[in-house]
Amino acid sequence: MNKTYLLLGSNLGDSKQQLSKAVEQINARIGKIIQSSGLYQTAAWGITAQPDFINQVIVVETSLEAEEMMQTILIIEEEMGRVRTKKNAARTIDIDILFFNKEIIKSISLVIPHPFIRDRRFVLVPLNELSARFIHPVLKKSIQQLLKQCPDKLDVKRI
Repeated sequence: MNKTYLLLGSNLGDSKQQLSKAVEQINARIGKIIQSSGLYQTAAWGITAQPDFINQVIVVETSLEAEEMMQTILIIEEEMGRVRTKKNAARTIDIDILFFNKEIIKSISLVIPHPFIRDRRFVLVPLNELSARFIHPVLKKSIQQLLKQCPDKLDVKRI
């Protein structure tokens, strides 16, 4: 069984409902959710003239391999109304693979660990809630250390 950390985010429509629906879809199609963080609100990152995001990190046990899981995630996002326009644009749902076991994967379609984990408080705060001592397989630092060193100053508020 594989263990993966996923970041869920939404800033269009009823974001809490979107996250809840994504959790249901992940549980049904990817694997068993074994941990979930609280919900966190933060200003949009990158393109700031848009609604705030609601984010959550979940930990999933899955029999899927990383590439297969990514394809399933893309289908879930599309079925939930995700339209890919420009980078960092508003979206109904965004599901990112943060970690997959402790593997390092670099392919044309997939990079794991997610390359921007250390730069984004909206990722690190809920991740720290679940796994503060988890060691990033590339950076060789704990999530707690990465959060303390994070250059991002956006406010991340638990709701």
